[in-house]
Amino acid sequence: MTDTVPADDVTPTAKTAGERLREAREAQGLSLAEVGARTRVPLRQLEAIERDDYTGLPSVTYAVGFAKAYARAVGADEAAIARDVRSTSDQTVQRTNYEAYEIDDPKRTPTGGVLLTSIIVVVLLLIAIGLWYGTNLFRGEESAPAAPVAETVAPIAAPAPAPAPAPTTGQVVLTATDEVWLRVYDAAGKTLFQKTMTAGERYDVPGDANAPMINVGRPDKLSVTLNGSGLPPLGDGRVAIKDVPISAAALTARGNGAAQPGATTTTTPSTGPSDAPPAFRPAGSSAPTP
Repeated sequence: MTDTVPADDVTPTAKTAGERLREAREAQGLSLAEVGARTRVPLRQLEAIERDDYTGLPSVTYAVGFAKAYARAVGADEAAIARDVRSTSDQTVQRTNYEAYEIDDPKRTPTGGVLLTSIIVVVLLLIAIGLWYGTNLFRGEESAPAAPVAETVAPIAAPAPAPAPAPTTGQVVLTATDEVWLRVYDAAGKTLFQKTMTAGERYDVPGDANAPMINVGRPDKLSVTLNGSGLPPLGDGRVAIKDVPISAAALTARGNGAAQPGATTTTTPSTGPSDAPPAFRPAGSSAPTP
């Protein structure tokens, strides 16, 4: 007699995704190499999927993708395989851990040498930029010559011509314009000329005479010239004059308004028909020598 096991006591064992894929491959008579050629999945990854070993796979995404490619190659249900692989690999696949970068980690902080080098490089770069844009040092261009600055030159006024110096030497000529008595003598008292001159008569004063002077009763009747140029009268004729210098230099200075040293003017008025002062001679007689 054979004991029959009730159906309720038999618990079917669910197959894993790897087992179902292997059975589907074997049912089609395919080898793993052929499946790898169809899916371009490495053979070792296909073997790990059939063993349901997902620890060697880089992530869950890779495990699910490889399993779906395997299922398409052997005609299995992709969605069911993907669901089973995802639920299984979540506990077995190693996830990528990202380590946060800590700025205060001494190992990750730039060293002083690196920082100094960076600063130097930046400074040199800034200097090069300044030289490039500010000068022609690296461009090989000669700077254009600066435009000449126009200089305003004030016109120089021509100096006024100096007045011709008055002659200090020359020929002094005494000419009578009417009957007149006169005496010419030098600084030592030596008489050079003494006479009652008539109208038109002249006397040339020697140019080498020693400071010649004149004594005349009516200077207004005596014309004086220097080198042919007429000079002002020696007096107005109201009084006689004595010791008046008549050299060229003295007459020139007199014409310029300078006082003549030694010149004196007598106060004896002229009387009678003669021009000589009464103290020198009577009318009509020759003039005595003083």
